[in-house]
Amino acid sequence: MSREIVLIGRSNVGKSTLFWQLTGTRVRVGKRPGITLHPFKAPLGKVYYVDMPGYGFMFKASRAEQEKTKDLIVHYFEEHASEILLAVQVIDASSFLDIADRWEGRGEMPLEIELWEFLDDLGLDVILAANKMDRIARQDRDGALDLICERLGMLPPWTQWQDKVAPISAKRGQIEPLRALISAKVALI
Repeated sequence: MSREIVLIGRSNVGKSTLFWQLTGTRVRVGKRPGITLHPFKAPLGKVYYVDMPGYGFMFKASRAEQEKTKDLIVHYFEEHASEILLAVQVIDASSFLDIADRWEGRGEMPLEIELWEFLDDLGLDVILAANKMDRIARQDRDGALDLICERLGMLPPWTQWQDKVAPISAKRGQIEPLRALISAKVALI
Protein backbone atom coordinates (compact mmCIF):
# COMPACT_ATOMS: atom_id res chain seq x y z
CA MET A 1 0.00 0.00 0.00
CA SER A 2 1.38 3.40 -0.95
CA ARG A 3 1.31 6.22 1.58
CA GLU A 4 0.35 9.70 0.41
CA ILE A 5 0.80 13.27 1.51
CA VAL A 6 -1.98 15.17 -0.22
CA LEU A 7 -1.96 18.93 -0.81
CA ILE A 8 -5.47 20.38 -0.99
CA GLY A 9 -6.90 23.90 -0.96
CA ARG A 10 -8.81 26.60 -2.78
CA SER A 11 -7.65 27.55 -6.27
CA ASN A 12 -4.60 29.84 -6.41
CA VAL A 13 -3.41 29.43 -2.83
CA GLY A 14 -0.01 28.09 -3.93
CA LYS A 15 -0.49 24.31 -3.78
CA SER A 16 1.49 23.59 -6.94
CA THR A 17 4.29 25.95 -5.92
CA LEU A 18 4.42 24.24 -2.55
CA PHE A 19 4.39 20.84 -4.30
CA TRP A 20 7.46 21.90 -6.29
CA GLN A 21 9.21 23.17 -3.13
CA LEU A 22 8.55 19.87 -1.34
CA THR A 23 9.28 17.44 -4.18
CA GLY A 24 11.43 19.25 -6.72
CA THR A 25 8.82 18.23 -9.30
CA ARG A 26 7.46 21.06 -11.37
CA VAL A 27 3.83 21.07 -12.29
CA ARG A 28 2.03 23.62 -14.40
CA VAL A 29 1.12 26.73 -12.41
CA GLY A 30 -0.55 29.94 -13.42
CA LYS A 31 -1.89 33.23 -12.18
CA ARG A 32 -5.42 32.12 -13.04
CA PRO A 33 -7.28 29.61 -10.84
CA GLY A 34 -7.99 26.14 -12.16
CA ILE A 35 -4.71 25.17 -13.84
CA THR A 36 -4.40 21.82 -12.00
CA LEU A 37 -7.34 19.69 -13.17
CA HIS A 38 -6.44 16.20 -11.90
CA PRO A 39 -4.44 14.77 -8.99
CA PHE A 40 -0.73 14.73 -9.82
CA LYS A 41 1.50 12.28 -7.92
CA ALA A 42 5.24 12.29 -7.40
CA PRO A 43 7.20 9.73 -5.35
CA LEU A 44 9.65 11.03 -2.78
CA GLY A 45 11.33 8.69 -0.33
CA LYS A 46 8.76 6.50 1.41
CA VAL A 47 5.71 8.45 0.22
CA TYR A 48 3.89 9.88 -2.74
CA TYR A 49 3.07 13.57 -2.75
CA VAL A 50 -0.23 14.42 -4.42
CA ASP A 51 -1.09 17.86 -5.80
CA MET A 52 -4.89 18.08 -5.96
CA PRO A 53 -6.90 20.46 -8.14
CA GLY A 54 -8.09 23.58 -6.39
CA TYR A 55 -11.70 24.01 -5.45
CA GLY A 56 -13.88 27.10 -5.63
CA PHE A 57 -13.52 29.62 -8.42
CA MET A 58 -11.83 28.34 -11.56
CA PHE A 59 -11.11 30.68 -14.45
CA LYS A 60 -13.50 30.17 -17.39
CA ALA A 61 -15.06 27.11 -15.76
CA SER A 62 -18.81 26.66 -15.60
CA ARG A 63 -20.58 25.94 -12.33
CA ALA A 64 -20.98 22.33 -13.52
CA GLU A 65 -17.22 22.01 -14.13
CA GLN A 66 -16.50 23.46 -10.69
CA GLU A 67 -18.91 20.96 -9.09
CA LYS A 68 -17.28 18.14 -11.04
CA THR A 69 -13.88 19.15 -9.61
CA LYS A 70 -15.32 19.32 -6.10
CA ASP A 71 -16.82 15.82 -6.55
CA LEU A 72 -13.45 14.52 -7.82
CA ILE A 73 -11.76 15.87 -4.69
CA VAL A 74 -14.36 14.44 -2.29
CA HIS A 75 -14.27 11.02 -3.98
CA TYR A 76 -10.46 10.99 -4.01
CA PHE A 77 -10.28 11.58 -0.26
CA GLU A 78 -13.03 9.07 0.49
CA GLU A 79 -11.51 6.37 -1.72
CA HIS A 80 -7.89 6.93 -0.65
CA ALA A 81 -8.37 7.73 3.05
CA SER A 82 -6.58 4.56 4.16
CA GLU A 83 -3.53 5.50 2.05
CA ILE A 84 -3.35 9.15 3.13
CA LEU A 85 -0.63 9.59 5.70
CA LEU A 86 -1.20 13.32 5.88
CA ALA A 87 -3.53 15.88 4.34
CA VAL A 88 -1.99 19.34 3.97
CA GLN A 89 -4.69 21.96 3.62
CA VAL A 90 -3.09 24.98 1.99
CA ILE A 91 -4.70 28.36 2.56
CA ASP A 92 -3.83 31.89 1.51
CA ALA A 93 -3.35 33.28 5.01
CA SER A 94 -3.40 36.85 3.66
CA SER A 95 -6.98 36.53 2.34
CA PHE A 96 -8.47 33.73 4.45
CA LEU A 97 -10.29 35.99 6.91
CA ASP A 98 -11.73 38.28 4.22
CA ILE A 99 -13.01 35.32 2.24
CA ALA A 100 -14.47 33.66 5.34
CA ASP A 101 -16.21 36.92 6.32
CA ARG A 102 -17.73 37.22 2.83
CA TRP A 103 -19.09 33.69 2.88
CA GLU A 104 -20.39 33.96 6.43
CA GLY A 105 -21.97 37.34 5.57
CA ARG A 106 -24.07 35.50 2.97
CA GLY A 107 -25.06 32.89 5.55
CA GLU A 108 -22.83 30.22 4.01
CA MET A 109 -20.01 28.13 5.43
CA PRO A 110 -16.64 29.11 3.93
CA LEU A 111 -15.17 26.37 1.72
CA GLU A 112 -11.93 26.29 3.72
CA ILE A 113 -13.80 25.58 6.94
CA GLU A 114 -16.02 23.01 5.23
CA LEU A 115 -12.93 21.24 3.88
CA TRP A 116 -11.16 21.32 7.28
CA GLU A 117 -14.21 19.68 8.88
CA PHE A 118 -14.56 17.15 6.04
CA LEU A 119 -10.93 16.02 6.39
CA ASP A 120 -11.34 15.77 10.16
CA ASP A 121 -14.57 13.76 9.76
CA LEU A 122 -12.65 11.31 7.57
CA GLY A 123 -10.25 10.81 10.48
CA LEU A 124 -7.26 12.11 8.54
CA ASP A 125 -4.20 13.69 10.09
CA VAL A 126 -4.43 17.27 8.79
CA ILE A 127 -1.90 20.09 8.79
CA LEU A 128 -2.82 23.65 7.91
CA ALA A 129 -0.20 25.23 5.65
CA ALA A 130 -0.83 28.95 6.16
CA ASN A 131 0.76 30.11 2.92
CA LYS A 132 1.62 33.62 1.74
CA MET A 133 2.63 34.75 5.23
CA ASP A 134 5.06 37.15 3.54
CA ARG A 135 2.02 39.24 2.53
CA ILE A 136 1.08 39.85 6.16
CA ALA A 137 3.00 42.51 8.10
CA ARG A 138 5.37 40.83 10.55
CA GLN A 139 3.71 42.45 13.57
CA ASP A 140 0.26 41.19 12.47
CA ARG A 141 1.16 37.55 11.79
CA ASP A 142 0.43 36.05 15.20
CA GLY A 143 -2.91 37.85 15.39
CA ALA A 144 -3.90 36.68 11.92
CA LEU A 145 -2.94 33.09 12.73
CA ASP A 146 -4.90 33.27 16.00
CA LEU A 147 -8.02 34.36 14.10
CA ILE A 148 -7.56 31.71 11.39
CA CYS A 149 -7.17 28.96 13.99
CA GLU A 150 -10.22 30.19 15.85
CA ARG A 151 -12.32 30.01 12.66
CA LEU A 152 -11.17 26.41 12.22
CA GLY A 153 -12.16 25.47 15.77
CA MET A 154 -8.74 25.68 17.40
CA LEU A 155 -8.58 28.02 20.38
CA PRO A 156 -5.92 30.74 20.25
CA PRO A 157 -3.06 31.28 20.61
CA TRP A 158 -2.05 29.55 17.40
CA THR A 159 1.34 28.69 18.90
CA GLN A 160 -0.26 25.85 20.86
CA TRP A 161 -1.10 24.24 17.51
CA GLN A 162 2.39 24.17 16.01
CA ASP A 163 1.91 20.44 15.43
CA LYS A 164 -1.02 21.30 13.10
CA VAL A 165 -0.28 24.81 11.77
CA ALA A 166 2.69 25.71 9.59
CA PRO A 167 3.12 29.38 8.62
CA ILE A 168 4.92 29.37 5.27
CA SER A 169 5.67 31.26 2.07
CA ALA A 170 6.00 28.68 -0.71
CA LYS A 171 6.86 31.24 -3.38
CA ARG A 172 9.81 32.45 -1.30
CA GLY A 173 10.88 28.90 -0.37
CA GLN A 174 10.16 29.52 3.32
CA ILE A 175 8.53 26.20 4.15
CA GLU A 176 10.66 24.82 7.01
CA PRO A 177 7.79 24.68 9.56
CA LEU A 178 5.86 22.44 7.17
CA ARG A 179 8.91 20.34 6.25
CA ALA A 180 9.52 19.68 9.94
CA LEU A 181 5.93 18.51 10.51
CA ILE A 182 6.01 16.28 7.43
CA SER A 183 9.41 14.81 8.41
CA ALA A 184 8.11 13.94 11.88
CA LYS A 185 5.09 12.19 10.37
CA VAL A 186 7.08 10.29 7.72
CA ALA A 187 9.57 9.13 10.38
CA LEU A 188 6.72 7.21 12.01
CA ILE A 189 6.20 4.89 9.01
